[in-house]
Amino acid sequence: MRTSRRSRAALAGLGIVAVLAASACGADSSDATPSGVPSSASATPDGAGAALTQTLDALVRNGFPGVQVVIDGPGGHRVVTKGAGDLATGAPIADDARVRIGSNTKTFVSTVVLQLVAEGKVELDAPVERYLPGVVRGNGNDGNRITVRQLLQHTSGLPEYLAGGNPEIKAAPNTPQLEVLTDAVRWRTYTPEELVRVAMSMPPQYEPGAKSVYTNTNYILLGMLIEQVTGRATAEEISTRILEPLGLRDTYTPAPGETGIRGPHPVGYQDIDGTRVDFTEEDPSWGGTAGDMISTGADLNRFFTALLTGKLLPAAELEQMKRTVPFDREARNSYGLGLIRQNVSCGKEVWGHGGSIPGFGTHTGVAADGTAVALTVNQLPTSEATAEVVDRAFDAAFCG
Repeated sequence: MRTSRRSRAALAGLGIVAVLAASACGADSSDATPSGVPSSASATPDGAGAALTQTLDALVRNGFPGVQVVIDGPGGHRVVTKGAGDLATGAPIADDARVRIGSNTKTFVSTVVLQLVAEGKVELDAPVERYLPGVVRGNGNDGNRITVRQLLQHTSGLPEYLAGGNPEIKAAPNTPQLEVLTDAVRWRTYTPEELVRVAMSMPPQYEPGAKSVYTNTNYILLGMLIEQVTGRATAEEISTRILEPLGLRDTYTPAPGETGIRGPHPVGYQDIDGTRVDFTEEDPSWGGTAGDMISTGADLNRFFTALLTGKLLPAAELEQMKRTVPFDREARNSYGLGLIRQNVSCGKEVWGHGGSIPGFGTHTGVAADGTAVALTVNQLPTSEATAEVVDRAFDAAFCG
C-alpha cells in the first residue's frame, strides 16, 4: 500500500491533526463531502450542549464513522457519542472504549523526563550526549550540540524518521524514512535504536535551537534517555510513576509485537487512496515513545488534569513545561515541553496535546476552570476541511 497525499498530511508527525485545536472555530465546512455514514447509533446525555451536539452531527455527516467526546470537571462526567464505532454493526463507540492515542504519548514521556529533572537525575540544558553517548551522531547530527530541552520542545533540528513528518518538506526519492501505511511497516516490530538509525542516516533539518519543527525522532530519543538514566524500560517508568498512582487501569503501552487493542474498542478506519480500510490492528512500535500508547477518554482526562494541577510535577518543573515556543503545526497555538497551549474561541486557556495514528485521532485539553475534554474519531481526517470540522467539535466542548 502507498500513502495518499491527503492521508500523509493527516499522519504527519503522529499528531498533526489532533493538536490543531480549534484552528477553525466557526469555519464553514460545507465544502467537505458527506459520505452517507449512518449516524443512528448515537447517545447524547442530558445536559450536552446544543453546539457540541451539532458539531458532532457534522462530523458524521462529513464522513467520519464515529466520534466520542468525554468531558470531566466541575460539571461532572459526561460522554457524548455520535456515529458508529463499527460500521458493520452500527454499534456506537463504547463509553469505556480503548483507542490508540498517538502523540499524547509524548506528554507521558515528557512528564517522566521532568520528574527525573526534579529528582536531579537529568538536566534540561545538558547535552544529549551526556545521557546517550554516541547515539546522536553522523551526517552532521551531533548530540554534543543538542540539549534535553531541545528534544522536548522540538527545537533540536534532528531529522524525522517518518515520511511526511514535516509537511513542508517533501520526502526525497528513495528516502530511508518509514512509510507508515505500508504493510512492511504496519506489521514489523521496531526497536528505538532502529528508528534512530533511520534518522541519523539523514542530515539535520536546521541548526539546533534555530526554530521548532515537530519531529518524532526527538521523543524516541527521550524514551531511550529515560531507560539509560533509570535502568528500566520507559513503559515501566510510565506505569510506576503515572499510571499506577493515578489509577489509569485502561492505559498501557503495547507489548513488543502486540497488534491488537485490549478490552472494548472501536474499529479504527484509515482512508488509503480513497478506500476505507480497517486499520485497527497494527504493530505500533514504529511510533514507539513518540506515539504507541493506548488509553480511554476518561483516563486521558484524569492524566492531563493531574499533570496540570501539580499532582505529577513540582511547580518549578510544571512551569518549565509550560514555557512555549511558536508551534510549526499551528500558528495560533504554542508548544512547551511535551505540552501544547491551545487557543479556543471563547478565550479559555487550554493545555493538552493530541495525537494521530492510523485509525484514530484524539484531541485532549484541560481548561483553567478544570474542564477536561478528550475527543476521539475513529478515522483520521482526509482533507483540511474535514480536519476543521474536528477542530470545531473540540472547541464546542469547551465553548459551546
